[in-house]
Amino acid sequence: MINKVFSAEQLDNKDPLALKVEAFSLPDDTIYLDGNSLGPLPKSAEARASEVVKQQWGQDLITSWNKHQWISLPQLVGDKIGNLVGAKNGQVICCDSISINLFKVLSAALKMRPGRKVIATTRGNFPTDIYMVQGLLELLGDEYSVRYIDESNIGAQLSDDIAVLMLTQVNFRTGLKLDMQSITALAHDKNILTLWDLAHSAGAFPVCLDDCDVDFAVGCTYKYLNGGPGAPAFIYVAERHQAQYKQPLSGWMGHSAPFSFSPDYAPDSTVKQNLCGTPGVIGMSILDAALDVFDGVSLKAIDEKSKKLQAFFIAEAKRAGVLDYFSLVSPPIDVRGSQLALAHDEAYAICQAWIAEGVIADFRAPNILRIGFAPLYLSFTNVEKAVQTLSDIMVEKRYENATFQQRQSVT
Repeated sequence: MINKVFSAEQLDNKDPLALKVEAFSLPDDTIYLDGNSLGPLPKSAEARASEVVKQQWGQDLITSWNKHQWISLPQLVGDKIGNLVGAKNGQVICCDSISINLFKVLSAALKMRPGRKVIATTRGNFPTDIYMVQGLLELLGDEYSVRYIDESNIGAQLSDDIAVLMLTQVNFRTGLKLDMQSITALAHDKNILTLWDLAHSAGAFPVCLDDCDVDFAVGCTYKYLNGGPGAPAFIYVAERHQAQYKQPLSGWMGHSAPFSFSPDYAPDSTVKQNLCGTPGVIGMSILDAALDVFDGVSLKAIDEKSKKLQAFFIAEAKRAGVLDYFSLVSPPIDVRGSQLALAHDEAYAICQAWIAEGVIADFRAPNILRIGFAPLYLSFTNVEKAVQTLSDIMVEKRYENATFQQRQSVT
């Protein structure tokens, strides 16, 4: 994919997304390879934060619910996200966290398949997804259960007692990308509802929820969507399910007429039913502005550059001898998200040593050095420098320094 007659500088000069880096506030002398964990600050988000605090809240006060459309932000931002994940308007709402949204969707999905008592997922799924299943089952009792299936040959493991299949499209450790369309079709053949977690998908490559006939999806917005730490998540409910869908967290914002202040709950008939309490306006306003960095950019172009960046990283790592120290545990590029995973027994300390040299990646237990590729602000020159720095660390065994061996609270 990368022709080595081109240098990093030449590849950057040919990059149609090169100027997008100017949309972000990035620290000097830092190469950021962790956008798959927390995206950097878009300048538009920084400006919006000041505006919403100083003007909208500070000066316009409660009138901003109408004047600045605070009340409509969950739907407006939801539709923006929908455009990035292949969903037509009215099917995505921005609210709460992935964990809370999973609870809503799993509960509703089980109710939509009353004769079935099994939730299927993978043991390697992101832990919070599994935890939410376990917590829900504690409430429902022994009649319901979770079944763990392997990521390979999923169709052969599906059976008629499964109500909902909950999968993460991109594995958070290895980067394995599941075939959403074929797996969804196999599930539907057995009348199983599908719930996809898009935490490592949204904003990284084209996602086609409508075209893949997906039933439900959830996702976060603080990774490739750059919404900021703790930014609100989102829920997708396919239009065909919205009349039957009933989630249990019946907060007032999910009411069909919240300002009627009726003592009895009457859920909204649209995806808006997923709202619970009053939305966090500041965080959602910042996210709204952050999403503007995708204006005029296709997800296809982002995906194409991501694949080139990853190929360039691997080529440079081989050339510099870096891969002599690591096992590359990510799958091939055609079934991989926008990340690479390198395995090493000292992966945590190596990551800390890399960070100390101005290259920020992250560690995932038990032994994964995880490298994210966010094409809107990452250059080929960044990758070249990052690899050389990692090579120096490995050759000189800098990771053996006691400072890098000490585990911090967040890894």
